[in-house]
Formats: sequence, structure tokens, C-alpha cells
Amino acid sequence: MHINTLTLQNFRNYEEQKFAFDPAVNLICGNNGQGKTNLLEAVAACSTMRLFRTAQKKEGLRFDADHAFISAEFEAQSREIELELRLSRTKSMEIYKNGVRQKRQSDVQGLLKTVLFCPGDLTLVRQGASARRRFLDTALCQLRPYYARCLEEYNRLYEHKTRILRDSEEKPSLLSMWEDFSLRMARFGAQLVRYRAYYCKKLLAAAGGIYAEIAPHETLSGAYKTVSSVTDPLADAGRIEQELIHHALTHKTAEIAAKSCLSGPHKDDLLLDLNGRSAAAYGSQGQVRTCTLSLKLAERELFFDEDGEYPVLLLDDVLSELDRRRQDFVLNRIAAGQVMITCCEDGVSGKLHAGAVFEIENGKII
Repeated sequence: MHINTLTLQNFRNYEEQKFAFDPAVNLICGNNGQGKTNLLEAVAACSTMRLFRTAQKKEGLRFDADHAFISAEFEAQSREIELELRLSRTKSMEIYKNGVRQKRQSDVQGLLKTVLFCPGDLTLVRQGASARRRFLDTALCQLRPYYARCLEEYNRLYEHKTRILRDSEEKPSLLSMWEDFSLRMARFGAQLVRYRAYYCKKLLAAAGGIYAEIAPHETLSGAYKTVSSVTDPLADAGRIEQELIHHALTHKTAEIAAKSCLSGPHKDDLLLDLNGRSAAAYGSQGQVRTCTLSLKLAERELFFDEDGEYPVLLLDDVLSELDRRRQDFVLNRIAAGQVMITCCEDGVSGKLHAGAVFEIENGKII
């Protein structure tokens, strides 16, 4: 799997630029603020259908531009695919696959698979549960299109139910819809729980092995945490759905009083332990970074196990945040597959053996 060309028009600080990438290592150079991260954000958007630095797609538009597009030509599973994302200040994003407009984002999510690793991810272990859910969801939406559709529907129901609870004091009649939304959330939530549980089981096994390579005398382990009433998150979806329904019904009064959805897959977490103790609470800075590094590299390995192809690996100035030993470990693990890496350090760039080098200045290749 690799991207051949990427064309940007009015995206971030790129007025119009076309990139022809090497199928192996691509080095993106330039000073801060010139557009290196913008380039990786455009690549990632062709995989996830969202911008990783903002929830508002219109913020990806160049100043004073009303429209923008990102077009990628790539090869995946021995097929050549062209994907185009059209962004607008006034309309929802439009997606075209080989010139045909797509109805749903989930129909194209994961055609191009990417794994993004940026400096902010180094605090993934110590961030709140929402960051780790986003980490899981980003991977699963690429691996399982059905998961993406379930997540989209669950989030839609969650927003509606939250509004019902929030406005119920002024309009008590809204509570007549509480049960219907709760039942539907349980149906889609059961799918999310099951997918996440299976993925976490594989992810933790792979990450534990990678961590042991970096720190042989330490052990990385963890567990997937979901609603307390779910006795086995690996059980069939029907059983999980019934347990979620029971939990919701027994907490109805509390939800109405709190005016919010108190429990559900929207509060799931991935718990991480080092040597049997919480990594977030007791891990040193080096241990936390090694833990995150192991999770990201494990994610890449799981993608390969699924498709027989490595996803496009996007490293956004992350090597400068790692010590020399961890830098060398990463570089030795990414010999296969396409890699796009932003980097300013000469010492690191000399080890990359890049097939293509792009120097970016103010949104242009110079």
C-alpha cells in the first residue's frame, strides 16, 4: 500500500501543489510553520475522512478560500484508486472515489490505511480516556467499515439523547423518547464494545512484545474497560446489548437528574499497566513514551496482519522528541512499507535513506 501522488488546492497554507511520493521513505523538511504537518494532515484525511488537528473541516481551508480539495492516487490490495475530498465553508465535505461521489464516509474509510504518530501522542498514556478511545476508533474505522457506521450512528443517537436530557426540565414530554434512544444506543453500543474488546486484546499482546524489545526487564499489559454491567466484552453482541439495556434502565432516574448520559461505550477506556501498576499514575516519562511508541508500532503491525500490507506510516516530527536509543528502534522497525516523516535534524535524516526528499517553504516545494 502506498500513495503515488497527492494534489492539494487551497488546503491549509497550500495554494496549489502536487507531490509525487516514493513507495518507501519520504522525508519532509522545512522550518516550523511552513506546512510539513499540513501535508501529513492531508494524507491522513484521505484515510480517516477527518482532520486530526480540528473537528471543523472548514478550518482546513486556506485563508480567504471558500473551497479546497485533497486528491490522492494510491495503490492498495493491487488496485489503483483515486480519492478526492472536497471541502467547503458552507457545505459538508464531499468524497469522490474514482470520480464517483460517495454517500457515506464509512464507504471509503480504510481504503487507504494510515498510522499517524505525532508529538502529542507521546502523552496518550497520561491523557484522559477520550484520547485513548479516539486512538482505538481511528484504527477500527479503517479496519472495519461496519464499525465506522456503528460509531457514526451511536454518536448521532448519543447527541440526540443528550439534548433530550438537557432540555427535559423545560419540556418534560421529551422524556417519552428516552427509552427508544436508550434501546437503540444499546444495539449499536454492543457492536462497538465487541469490536473494541477484540482489537484491544490483539493490540495489547503486540504492544507488550514490542515494549519488551525496548525494555526487556519491564512488562506492559492492560485491559479494555467498558460499562460495568458487561460481564464479557468478547461475548456475542446480543448478550452485550441486553446487559447495556439493563444498565441503562437501572440508571434512568440518575440520568434524568444529571441531565446527561452517565454510562455507555462513549466512556470506554484502555487501561495500561507497567509491571502491574498504572502507567499513567506511576510510569516515568521514558516509560510512558516507550508505552505509546509500542502502541503505535503495534497498531501498524495489526494493520499488516489484517491486509498483508503495511499502512502508510506518518511520523510528524516525533523522532526529535525521542532519545537516540528509541529513535534507532523506530527506524529499524519501519524498513518496510511507505513512510512519510517530517524531520529537521541532520543526524536523523542521515539514517533514513530517504527515497524522496521534499523541502517545504510557505506551502511550496522549493
